[in-house]
Amino acid sequence: MRHQRNAKIIATLGPAVNGEAEIAKLYEAGADVFRLNFSHGTHQEHRERFDAIRRLEARFKRPIGIMQDLQGPKLRVGRFAEGSTRLEAGQMFLLDLNPDLGDSRHVQLPHPEVFKALSPGTELLLDDGRVRLRIMDCGEDFAETEVVIGGALSDNKGVNVPSALLDFSPLTAKDRFDLEYGLEMGVDWVALSFVQRPEDVVEARGLVDGRAGILVKLEKPSAIDRLDEIVDLADAVMVARGDLGVEVPPEDVPALQKHIIHVCQQAGKPVVVATQMLDSMIHAPVPTRAEASDVASAVYDGADALMLSAETAAGKYPVESVAMMNRIVRRVEQDPSYYTVTEAGRRKPEATAADAITAAARQVADTVAAACIVTFTTTGSTTLRAARERPKVRILGLTPIRGTARRLALVWGVHPVETTDISDFKQMVRRAIKIARQEKFASPGDDIVVTAGVPFGTPGATNILRIARVT
Repeated sequence: MRHQRNAKIIATLGPAVNGEAEIAKLYEAGADVFRLNFSHGTHQEHRERFDAIRRLEARFKRPIGIMQDLQGPKLRVGRFAEGSTRLEAGQMFLLDLNPDLGDSRHVQLPHPEVFKALSPGTELLLDDGRVRLRIMDCGEDFAETEVVIGGALSDNKGVNVPSALLDFSPLTAKDRFDLEYGLEMGVDWVALSFVQRPEDVVEARGLVDGRAGILVKLEKPSAIDRLDEIVDLADAVMVARGDLGVEVPPEDVPALQKHIIHVCQQAGKPVVVATQMLDSMIHAPVPTRAEASDVASAVYDGADALMLSAETAAGKYPVESVAMMNRIVRRVEQDPSYYTVTEAGRRKPEATAADAITAAARQVADTVAAACIVTFTTTGSTTLRAARERPKVRILGLTPIRGTARRLALVWGVHPVETTDISDFKQMVRRAIKIARQEKFASPGDDIVVTAGVPFGTPGATNILRIARVT
């Protein structure tokens, strides 16, 4: 079984999808990777979903990626005496460490590190930006604010500090506990929330220690300020438009999305676009036309994968949401202008043998009308290079490493296959032909383009290109 498109679909699992049979329906509808959101649910619930996915993997005989999404630090106000209050524009409102129940003049903000980062003029966004405060005076344990935009404020609502670099790790004690649990299960990707600086990625990489790919969620303006460094350190990146759309003006988000995708493409790193893609399908069986256009725009921009969140985790129409996204992606990729846009955005290859071989593979595949490009890889680097070229034909990513095959399920245009290792050039060509036929990518008489690195098993050593005739 294979999905007939290049851009991939990530489906979040939650209470809307109960059991293996329901997860199977999501996969058959088009999901390539499943997200386990550790902001919700118990370890036991995540384990049951993980085990169900692995059973489906064996049943469908296809590598399926599993992403663990860590919660990250959540900044929240305390509780109110009456459960909520209403703030009016122009009034003064105090935030401090006092644990007493709040009222219309004061509420606890139980995060000392936030106060240390504030200065007069800094703005705070509460409840996803519905309430906006401006700092008038502040110290190590308080902030006197003026209400800029008023509204209702209730217990434990979130706080965003867009313009401040907060002095704490993106990995809380809960995240570290969850991370170790996820790595022991065998997740393929770890999504890192609330990244502010490159050092945050370095810290996470030390903990993961090569056991999974690290996907950095871009939610903070401070992370955008150091985008190139963060992309260089990450294995993949997510345009997390939920929190990002709170912390920057909404009109900036589309341009930032395009910029992040472009930077990731230049670096050859997979990039995911997420949040509110088919949001109305949480409650409705069809999306709005604007949502369909939003999904299409991300595909035209060159995203490797698109993610569904509440649509599949808690919505009424999880299977329909995946099926709809699948149809939109396929329709875009059938548009002649899609590859015109792709061609225009292609980067020049770097001055390395590996890049030269991979760029040549795409050109040769076009010239001889090859049925597919076949890559042999251990770490995934050869296949990632092929995907960065955005060829017009699909990429058959062959690897002897099961974890590599599962991680490649996230990558644009790649159909990953786990296969036994190879030891010589002739065996490589025979294996490529055999699997291209088995996976229905090529028929007798077709040409395929094969790339690999010699010595076999050497990471990043792409140095062979071969045209092979399928017999």
